[in-house]
Amino acid sequence: MTMSLTTLLGIDLPILQAPMAGVQGSALAVAVSNAGGLGALPCAMLGPDTLRQELAAIRAQTDRPFNVNFFCHTPPAPDAAREAAWRATLAPMYAEFGIDPAAIPAGPGRRPFDAETADLLAGFAPPVVSFHFGLPSPALLARVRRWGAKVLSSATTVEEARWLEAHGVDAVIAQGLEAGGHRGHFLSDDLTRQMGTFALVPQIVAAVQVPVIAAGGIADAAGVAAAMALGAAGVQVGTAYLLCPEATTSAVHRAALQSEAARHTALTNLFTGRPARGIVNRFMRTCGPMNEAAPAFPLATSAVAPLRAQAEALGRNDCSPLWSGQHAGGCQATPAARLTQELARRLP
Repeated sequence: MTMSLTTLLGIDLPILQAPMAGVQGSALAVAVSNAGGLGALPCAMLGPDTLRQELAAIRAQTDRPFNVNFFCHTPPAPDAAREAAWRATLAPMYAEFGIDPAAIPAGPGRRPFDAETADLLAGFAPPVVSFHFGLPSPALLARVRRWGAKVLSSATTVEEARWLEAHGVDAVIAQGLEAGGHRGHFLSDDLTRQMGTFALVPQIVAAVQVPVIAAGGIADAAGVAAAMALGAAGVQVGTAYLLCPEATTSAVHRAALQSEAARHTALTNLFTGRPARGIVNRFMRTCGPMNEAAPAFPLATSAVAPLRAQAEALGRNDCSPLWSGQHAGGCQATPAARLTQELARRLP
């Protein structure tokens, strides 16, 4: 018989807070873990010093299990021609905001899990480590296992779930197409192969023996109960936490989540070079949500960063990645602990 998710992870409630880079730090993770769920720290955008500080903060504020999340992408080779084409696409907006494109430095924005990070983590021995875009090398994964961590990773198709199980994960996160933020796909970038959460979950449950965690479009107690009824061992919730005081969600992002605009989300590669779901804004309408000129992930990020900064300084969300799933109506400006308990309200 498959071990329950709560027993596997050492948590009271089968509620996992999705790691959301750029809109949270340790405070949200601590609040959710202390409430009985599994808080998560997104680490892909953190340098070593910041990562060390955040892990120390978590260890100082909770003795409950928590999750640290990393990306497993292969960094692409810089392509000068593609970068030039991308900046040419953005030229009208650079002109509008008075930005000199020649002064914008190139930069990756996100780093994959590596040996240096594994060395740093070993000193903190986080009890759960999760990955997006597959898994790291077997050697790196073995190092994570060495301190007893449980390993999770995202699957957007049944094939990816089977691959993850074959490569030793303790549980699979079934990420439906409704989910906010980056798609976790890694075996195929064909978005037509991906499906909604409530179609995906029972198919993955039938295909693997490890616990399955439902993610995407789940933002209230009814959604949690529905996912569990389809065989999920737990749920991962992201968007619903974005208005919590412990989140670092920007003012323009918070305003968008509470507006009618939140009803219209789309997958876009404009902000990072990889499909991610966010609220449709001016940038997405102008360039099209998916644009072939965007450099490969994560190289698209640097060219957009100054546009975002200038617009946000004016109180506008024109060029901001307003990550959101398709159920932003579940967002609550309430403490994360209370929201975590509310999400579990209909569970037996």
